[in-house]
Amino acid sequence: MNRMRAEEIAQSADMKHVTYNGKQIYIQQVNENNTARIFPLDDPQHEFDVQLTNLYERL
Repeated sequence: MNRMRAEEIAQSADMKHVTYNGKQIYIQQVNENNTARIFPLDDPQHEFDVQLTNLYERL
């Protein structure tokens, strides 16, 4: 996923279908180093950073 789209999703009030390793996730913030702070929707306590290139949006 590109940085601009990840930032749009993170700031959006609407829930988008974004996955990491096949699991639907929520993007909390996009970092300067092309990573994003995320958590799986089924485990909101498990926050971690991933490369933006590993995030996929299902349209």
